[in-house]
Amino acid sequence: MQVSRSVFDDVMVPNYAPSKIIPVKGEGSRVWDQNGTEFIDFAGGIAVNCLGHCHPALVTALKTQADKLWHLSNVMTNEPALLLAKALVDATFAEKVYFANSGAEANEAALKLARRYAKDKYGEQKNQIIAFKQGFHGRTFFTVTVGGQSAYSDGFGPKPAAIVHGEFNNLDSVKALINADTCAVMVEPVQGEGGVMPATAEFIKGVRELCDANNALLIFDEVQTGVGRTGELYAYMGYGVTPDILTTAKALGGGFPIGAMLTTTDIAKHLVVGTHGSTYGGNPLACAVALAAVNTVNTPAVLSGVKAKAQLFQDGLKKINDKYHVFSEVRSAGLLIGAVLNSDYAGKARDFMLAAADQGLMALVAGTSVVRFAPSLIIPDADITEGLARFEQAVAHVVKG
Repeated sequence: MQVSRSVFDDVMVPNYAPSKIIPVKGEGSRVWDQNGTEFIDFAGGIAVNCLGHCHPALVTALKTQADKLWHLSNVMTNEPALLLAKALVDATFAEKVYFANSGAEANEAALKLARRYAKDKYGEQKNQIIAFKQGFHGRTFFTVTVGGQSAYSDGFGPKPAAIVHGEFNNLDSVKALINADTCAVMVEPVQGEGGVMPATAEFIKGVRELCDANNALLIFDEVQTGVGRTGELYAYMGYGVTPDILTTAKALGGGFPIGAMLTTTDIAKHLVVGTHGSTYGGNPLACAVALAAVNTVNTPAVLSGVKAKAQLFQDGLKKINDKYHVFSEVRSAGLLIGAVLNSDYAGKARDFMLAAADQGLMALVAGTSVVRFAPSLIIPDADITEGLARFEQAVAHVVKG
């Protein structure tokens, strides 16, 4: 069978609009399509491929585990799941871990746990969840409602109740919403889909204090920022603020689907047997690969390298902007980078992304006016330089119309 982009239109639900490019091979920060065309990858599978494509440590972990055990069920546990959970507990504030298959599932678990904890300790009335406009927490009906973007949540009937939205980085908006019936505040340390918007330290610390004063749990959605993306293993570590619950996915498996919810023993005990579960959550293949990813990323060399490579991006994008004047600012948290288009190019982020692909560069958008980059954490400096040169060509094409 000849596999082409037209097959997508024949057999796939039309909720995506993928490009005509069909990649077939990846190595490090380079990808090749069916025609042998080479691309430099600044997209990272949307902050997933933290070690690039086909990293030897991940390939070895997958092949080794593939010969041992693929799936059981949660009637039994397994060694890779226990080893990964121990590694996450040892490296973070957490004492307990729950495994799922995606960021949305990890967030679903976090929200259900927060509601259950509040009900058990304070009663049914304590069920309000505060989240933030332009947030993103997944595509289940619960998580998409908590995410503050109506474009994603409208049109599916009545939404889950007792969910309200404040303004990100506006502590007064949280003060106006939080009360004795608030069970949790859910926040991304850096709004990813919302335009690569880092939280200020004052905001995060203020939200922590408001949660403490109102007996509400603080949930950090680190699906996009976790596992080294910001130059810390998890972004909370750079803020000096500890959440009660943390969710992680994307980079956790380095490309293999896995998600996790991390929390304390005292909070975790409210998810008693039967209250939540996942058929595939914690399966040996995923956990073996994720353990290799975490162990590879969580080293001083890789984490410090993230900040150095982020500076290369900042410097390179400044040079491009000095020449073409397309960005109003470049926001970044480590290697999660958002180039914000100025008023002359507002709404044209997709144009830049498509032009980049034409020049052999894989990029992303975050909304309609932000070009986003989330490359491998170990992308070679030479690939950053070459990728930015290709991006400059793309910018030149868009500017010249």
